[in-house]
Amino acid sequence: MRLAKVDKYPIFAKYKVKGIKNIIFDLGGVIIDLDFNLTFNEFNKISEIPFETIYAKTKRSELFNLFDTGKISESDFFKELRKELRYKGPEENLYDAWNIMLLGVPERRLDTLIELKQRYSTFLLSNTNETHIKAFERDLYLRNGVRNFNDYFDEVYYSCRIGMRKPDKEIFEYVSKENKLKPEQTIFIDDSDQHVKAAGNCGINAYLLQPNMEVKDLLTQLNLL
Repeated sequence: MRLAKVDKYPIFAKYKVKGIKNIIFDLGGVIIDLDFNLTFNEFNKISEIPFETIYAKTKRSELFNLFDTGKISESDFFKELRKELRYKGPEENLYDAWNIMLLGVPERRLDTLIELKQRYSTFLLSNTNETHIKAFERDLYLRNGVRNFNDYFDEVYYSCRIGMRKPDKEIFEYVSKENKLKPEQTIFIDDSDQHVKAAGNCGINAYLLQPNMEVKDLLTQLNLL
């Protein structure tokens, strides 16, 4: 599996990097396994409006951006989602459909994070919301006996708790400034092309994790493991 290469952004083409001291990880699709199709299918079973009309990975209703940046509450989010989908059933079905995309974290990936934290300053930077945080932290505890990701990273940043989200440059500048990170000494890994481009535009060594590729394999190719 080769690394992603975007000719317009030559920084992405550096397969081996030197002098790296910091690694910033996306969460969904990098640390946590995701299947968006599960959520699409569940919503389409219960709603009158196709879920694809209001939600896609690269373009979606403003409702989801508001929730991801903590500008609306969980209850208001589901109230508005109910309206947009013209859904009239039990509230729990909305929660279940929204969370079903979260598939959990393999133990081997947690082991990789422990190994990396001993050698680098590591950070988690995720576009997420309070409903998903509760769901994946509950799953993390049930599967792995761990209550949250705090022990696996130097700092954890969730968009809904800092009021900004990827791919806006402000979120990368915020994390870098708060931790005194030098872009040339920093790696960013995400499964979203637009997020990788945004980090690259901030001078960070940014890499797109290919589908079905383990983050450990990418880091090995970069000579970081």
